[in-house]
Amino acid sequence: MVLASELKPGMVVRIEEQVYRVLEVESRAAIAKLGGLVKAELSNVKTGRLWEIRLRPHERMEELQVERHIMKFLYRAGDTCTFMNPYTYEQVEVPCEILGPAESFLQSDTAVPLDFFEGKPISAVLPDVVEARVVQTTPPAHSQQDSAWKEATLENGLVIRVPLFIGPEENVRVEVRTGRYLERAHAERRRTA
Repeated sequence: MVLASELKPGMVVRIEEQVYRVLEVESRAAIAKLGGLVKAELSNVKTGRLWEIRLRPHERMEELQVERHIMKFLYRAGDTCTFMNPYTYEQVEVPCEILGPAESFLQSDTAVPLDFFEGKPISAVLPDVVEARVVQTTPPAHSQQDSAWKEATLENGLVIRVPLFIGPEENVRVEVRTGRYLERAHAERRRTA
C-alpha cells in the first residue's frame, strides 16, 4: 500500500479495481484548518483514458509492481511496433498508442525501456528530444529575419518547420511530444551522445 502523498510519476496503482499509471503529481500542504491535497493525473493502463483525481495525503491505494525490460525496436507494421528482448530473443508487439508521438522517431535496433504489468507492455520510456536528419527542404538561406521558417521533411517522413538556415542532409534536434524544431544538432554533441 502507498499513501497518496508518496505518489510519484511512473508508479502503477490500483484504484477501484482499475489499474492506472501515475503521470503527474502535485501536492499542496495543509493550510490552517484545511487538510493537504494531492492532485494526480492518471492514465488507465487498459483504455488509455486520462483521469485527474484529488486525494487526501493520508489516503491509501495499492501499488503494483511493474517489470522493466530493455527491448530493441525491430519494425512497425500497421498500428503496432515489434520489439525484441536481446537476451531471450522473445518478440512482443506494442500498440503504437502506448509509444505516443515518439513512435515515428524509432529506428531499427534502438534500445527502448518497456514497462510490463502482468506480462503485457503498458508504457515505454522514450526521450523528450531526438536528433533527426532533414531529407528534403529548400536550400539554406541566410536572412536578417530570425523568425522566418520553412517546411522540412525528416527521414521518418514527418514534416516540421525549421529556420531558413537549415538545409538538406543536416541533423536537427526535435521535441518528440510536439514535433517542434529546437536547434541544429552539433557535431560535438553527437560524438559524446
